[in-house]
Formats: sequence, structure tokens, C-alpha cells
Amino acid sequence: MDEDSVPFEKTVFVCTHSRTDGRASCANPGRAGDAICQALKVEVKNRGLKNKIRIARSGCLDLCAKGPNVFLYPENVWVSGLTEDDIPKLIERITSGN
Repeated sequence: MDEDSVPFEKTVFVCTHSRTDGRASCANPGRAGDAICQALKVEVKNRGLKNKIRIARSGCLDLCAKGPNVFLYPENVWVSGLTEDDIPKLIERITSGN
């Protein structure tokens, strides 16, 4: 087993799980999980923070009805009910201190 230092200062897990059986899910049509993930990736890259902040697609985070959901690590902050309009505020939260 090899151990390396943590390659990023922060990791943002964005639920991009979708379902076809009619149950709520963060990336179902009308919910913005995929769009939020992509927009965050673009913002991190545009701000020159790609080597410090990792935006990672996540499978189901188990709070589907409250989604789209994002988990900020290492802050241990959970954000639910996001819309694309929330992205500027969320990116500021993520990048504060960087």
C-alpha cells in the first residue's frame, strides 16, 4: 500500500445520481446536479484553482428529496437544495481562504 500526501486542499462532492423509476434524485430532469457539478468545475478552472480544489461527481448521498446535494471536505459542510442560481455563492464559500 502506498500513501501520498493529499493532492488537493479541498474536495467538493456533487451528487450527480439519477433514477429512472420516478423517485427523486439530484440529477433527474428538472434538478440540477449535473449542471451544478459542471459549473463548479468551470469556475474552479477559471479561477486558477484546479490544483487546489477538486470538484468530484458523487453517487447518491442519501438525501435525494433535499437535493441537489453537495458535500464540502474537509470543512464537513453539507449543502442541500441547490439551484444553478446558488453557484456564485457556493463558489465563494468553497474558495474562501484560497
